[in-house]
Amino acid sequence: MLSYQHLYHAGNLADVQKHALLAWVLAELAKKDKPLSYLETHAGRGLYDLGAPEALKTGEAAAGIERVEQWFPPDDPFARVLRETRRLHGPRAYPGSPLVAALSLRPDDRLTLAELHPREGEALARHLRPFGARIERRDGATMALSLAPPTPRRGLMLVDPSWEVKTEYETIPALLEQVHRRWNVGILMLWYPLLPDARHASMLDRLGSAFPDAHRHEVRFQPARAGHGMEGSGMFTINPPWKLAERAAWLSERFATLA
Repeated sequence: MLSYQHLYHAGNLADVQKHALLAWVLAELAKKDKPLSYLETHAGRGLYDLGAPEALKTGEAAAGIERVEQWFPPDDPFARVLRETRRLHGPRAYPGSPLVAALSLRPDDRLTLAELHPREGEALARHLRPFGARIERRDGATMALSLAPPTPRRGLMLVDPSWEVKTEYETIPALLEQVHRRWNVGILMLWYPLLPDARHASMLDRLGSAFPDAHRHEVRFQPARAGHGMEGSGMFTINPPWKLAERAAWLSERFATLA
């Protein structure tokens, strides 16, 4: 959706869940001396300033990463990405998932990102091209289907839409099913919000039937401010790496302390 800009929400608790798991999975993949592909369908701008008026207006970063960063020890993959982001861009910088990936990948790995929003796409190119990223200024689903399976075949695709269009709860599962048929060895990670009307439930029923061996992880948290409807967030991972369930359980224990 071209009206959506993640700067208002960067660094919130949903980002913490998503980026902590993403950084861990990429670190696990990088342990093997084989190149990999990273694809992202809704990339955003890749880098955020938590001191910007938009971020300060919502207070989501203050209730998110600024509150819970101490959960992650210095050798944690997410902690390492945060340190490197700040070294490169300043103390209030926060990485979007494209930068989490870029700072986790190696020279022989391939990074392909799609973003339709004109201003977000321009910022994405500015922030990620120095890492050798291929920037696709087109619909993420079209990009995913055109590139699956990528070269190298080993790798991961993150699907992280705005969810502001209700039909996405039908089109996104269909996209994952199509991509998986073409790229059955790829790790496919889907982020989704938990909202009071539980609109994600039927989508997860479909995904659970299609991918019974996938891993589903959800965390609950208080809305960052009055009137903010998100009550938590989830990650659905197809072809989950070994020990992802253990890592997710560790993260759930930290989120439980917020209650």
